[in-house]
Amino acid sequence: METAEIIKEIRNKNQLSQGDFSEILCVTRQAVSRWETGKTTPNYETLKTISEKFNVTINTLLGSPKSLICQCCGMYLQSDDVVSKELDNHFNEDYCKWCYVDGEYQYKTLEEMLDFLVPLLVEERQQAPEVVRQQLESFLPTLKQWKNKEA
Repeated sequence: METAEIIKEIRNKNQLSQGDFSEILCVTRQAVSRWETGKTTPNYETLKTISEKFNVTINTLLGSPKSLICQCCGMYLQSDDVVSKELDNHFNEDYCKWCYVDGEYQYKTLEEMLDFLVPLLVEERQQAPEVVRQQLESFLPTLKQWKNKEA
């Protein structure tokens, strides 16, 4: 979906007129109309405000141009409801809500992460634990949370 469609969908889902939506965002009704027709796109600050007020990630507002994965466990962040949030309620699009909670990382070491993930993925993939562990040991260190860190 395009940004124009997404903004209109958010507005309609919240049963807001363009005028009501514009008041919430402190912009003109004409600005909202231009966004919804695709003539313009909100600036970053406005996207941030929409994200905060309507509980949607900026990535979603932009039509999900990039595939997000948790930079701790590697899980795909396919919907906004699994994306973590900062203490101030802003989305943190780098992590899932299980790896990063209330501003804190839940897994302090790569070894802790491996100990948690291996049994889950063994069951899901129906593979031997050593195979799953080997795959994770080569993949996880490429993620932001574990880059240049010891297990």
